[in-house]
Amino acid sequence: MITVTLNPIIFSIGHFHLRWYSLIIMLAISVGLWLVMHEAKRKSLSQDLISDLSGWMILGGLIGARMLHVIDHWTDVFSKDPSRIFKIWEGGLAIWGAILGGLITLSIFAWRKKLNLSRLLDTFAPGVIMGQAIGRIACIITGDSVGKPTTGPFGLAYTNPEAMVPQLGVYYLPTPIYEILLNASIFIILWRLRKLRLPDGALFLIYLSLYSLGRFFITFMSTYREFAFGLNQAQLISVISLIIAIPFLLRMAMEQSSKKT
Repeated sequence: MITVTLNPIIFSIGHFHLRWYSLIIMLAISVGLWLVMHEAKRKSLSQDLISDLSGWMILGGLIGARMLHVIDHWTDVFSKDPSRIFKIWEGGLAIWGAILGGLITLSIFAWRKKLNLSRLLDTFAPGVIMGQAIGRIACIITGDSVGKPTTGPFGLAYTNPEAMVPQLGVYYLPTPIYEILLNASIFIILWRLRKLRLPDGALFLIYLSLYSLGRFFITFMSTYREFAFGLNQAQLISVISLIIAIPFLLRMAMEQSSKKT
């Protein structure tokens, strides 16, 4: 069992608070972007083009992440104080919202510039999943996405009043740690597969399938509100993603197999 005593706020000047959450999210974006640029160079894609696209994707991802979080917590949090919608520095970004927001932005950009969307998706996939892994470190410090209360053998408890857990001193299932392990494992798989002669889009679909599957089961340990069909928001999106990704992957595998024969 682990007790987290770290204050989520690094320092304050008047009404301004510098939080670990903000710094770690910035680090996650920076590392993810570095990996994307590395892949773009390997694929002989324009560095300026990818840099411009990345800026728009970061913006789209942040908007999507906040919107999905607000939708999920509207009745219990934001309907009571709508001004908190804009206080993104306090925490509260839905990973699926970031993925969907970034995906929509990338699709529009590729359509307008007449670029190969599948190839771009493969270029971004390793950087995105590594960014997700690093970003979850912020959740460990903030305590905003821990799981259900637990009596052991592994849990996180918080003592600082700035932590966003339901109750201080109670041990909760360490779902952010499980997601870090999941995301880091997916990154290793993608990093090894990226140099193989896979069809365009296959690497992204592998990322989407593995993350959806892992997130679906990890979220059973969470306290997220039921959204629809007995599932929470993250689980429902995971199921939809699997329904979309798996058939495309199977089709690609069959086409590759037929070409070899």
